Amino acid sequence: MWRIDATLRRLQRWDEDACKRLNRALRYGLFLWLLRAVSRLGDGVIWYALMAALLARYGGPALQPVLHMMFVGAVGAATYAMVKRSTSRPRPYQALKNVALGAPALDAFSFPSGHTLHATAFALVACAYYPALAPLLVPFAVLTAVSRVMLGLHYPSDVLAGAALGALIAAASFGI
Repeated sequence: MWRIDATLRRLQRWDEDACKRLNRALRYGLFLWLLRAVSRLGDGVIWYALMAALLARYGGPALQPVLHMMFVGAVGAATYAMVKRSTSRPRPYQALKNVALGAPALDAFSFPSGHTLHATAFALVACAYYPALAPLLVPFAVLTAVSRVMLGLHYPSDVLAGAALGALIAAASFGI
């Protein structure tokens, strides 16, 4: 049992150290602005705009992909809320010295990252229907995850868990 405890402590130290190192990027004004913009777009703005753009561009044939995205969004929101309530993990800026808050938190808890969960799920579903969107959506999903850590809102393990949950939700929605 002591090996598991030691391993968990090492992982927690890595998680905290990585968060502190990445958070130092907030010192650079332009970079902070970019991180905030990505995070704000990841609040849902970009995904709602994408759904509207798909409907405007493709009309009726885009209805199924958009409804699919809305479905994974609803499942993701329910999943994320349930997990957050049950874990109640404080955010890094609340728990760690030398981690600055770079953007407003939308709720009280850190684990998992809802932004990352949704970015992953939406990107996977949208790219399944429209593969040409992958060069835009995949980097945006990754930037969303990274921005959440750099802004002091999440630990790396929060975004990894969010990405895993988002991928599972997307895969399950296709019956995989």
